[in-house]
Amino acid sequence: MISPKKELDEIAIDRIIEMAWEDRTPFDAIKFQFGLAEADVKALMKKELKFSSYKLWRKRVENCKTKHLAKRVKGIDRFKCTMQKAISNNKIAKR
Repeated sequence: MISPKKELDEIAIDRIIEMAWEDRTPFDAIKFQFGLAEADVKALMKKELKFSSYKLWRKRVENCKTKHLAKRVKGIDRFKCTMQKAISNNKIAKR
């Protein structure tokens, strides 16, 4: 679970949810930027989404090979789109 010491603001929560929905963004990228493990992301999604949306997301994640680096095809070695603005260590570039 998310530690009580680490409070996430609304912008960070929105970005985590956005990254969790993206097919090509692995859980490792979320862990790198926000320090949340896969179980923490699942708990956050369950808390923040409607239950029906959470169920759809879980089904999608379980069938998505790109969300887990171990299941990825070897040719995919990045976790952000080349068109995406620079994001580094929980700092979002100008929107």
